[in-house]
Amino acid sequence: MNRRTLLSSAFALPLTLITTPLWAQSDADWPRALTHDRGTLTLKTAPQRVISTSPSLTGLLLAIDAPLVATAATTPGELTDEAGYFSQWAEIAHARGVESLYANRDFDIESLIIAGPDLVVGSSTGADSLLPYLAEVEAQGLPTLILDYSDTSWQAMARTLGRATDREAEAETAIQDFESRAKEAADRLALNGRPATLVGYDIAGTYSIGRDHSPQAEVLEALGFAITPLPEEFKSAVTRVSNMDFISRETLSAAITEETVILLSADGKDVEAFLNDPLLANLPAVQKRQVYAMGLSSFRVDYYSALEMIETLDAALSAE
Repeated sequence: MNRRTLLSSAFALPLTLITTPLWAQSDADWPRALTHDRGTLTLKTAPQRVISTSPSLTGLLLAIDAPLVATAATTPGELTDEAGYFSQWAEIAHARGVESLYANRDFDIESLIIAGPDLVVGSSTGADSLLPYLAEVEAQGLPTLILDYSDTSWQAMARTLGRATDREAEAETAIQDFESRAKEAADRLALNGRPATLVGYDIAGTYSIGRDHSPQAEVLEALGFAITPLPEEFKSAVTRVSNMDFISRETLSAAITEETVILLSADGKDVEAFLNDPLLANLPAVQKRQVYAMGLSSFRVDYYSALEMIETLDAALSAE
């Protein structure tokens, strides 16, 4: 399946999810109290104008067909389109008329106020974190839901957003669609718990080993891999922690313990660079050429990027 086919298929999914007409929906479940990363948010009614200040969460809102009217954009680059929308959901966002709230993740409270949201969705982590501006947003009386995408599965976040936007059924349908596609690929590949190390290789000059409970690891496990985390003896060498344990380049070779390596936020060029790195030449994964790219969009996991991860790895492993 090529990228355009994948996007077209994914785009079609949310438009078929609404099983109850809007006029028939009941207000019986409102108000709703929602537990999120900064406590509890109570919404009196289902929001009709949702704003995302986190491009990393925008794909989830699109996947559940939430009433998303605008999103913050990131700096245009290899992972985005010219508007700064992440490539895995850019086509869908433009087709639905989702406007750019502000560019380059450059927070702008005036743009947020003018957009008139009845729900603001933001992140508590990463470069698009809303926490530095949260008091300013809340001072405007804007209901704000904060999620941590660094250690939470996209499915769990989709369910939280589904409850917040009255799109629970849509969230479950997206999750079931992913699980069905992952199972099809897993049955075909028959990896049967194949041990693998998830590696961040030279991503903006950093090197890291993926955790076995990260959102990326959950996608890989759905495909049939068993992710081996950083060995305990290297924990003291960790310089920073998120869903990856960051280490030095010099430590990388010793920290990779499995004969299969999966590269985070990578394509074929990154695989070749890894295979040709003299510091890694003695790794069994390099000698057996069992190094696979997870796709450029795998740095953040949402419904669309998760499907791209499956497609990318399925194609690479099927070609062996």
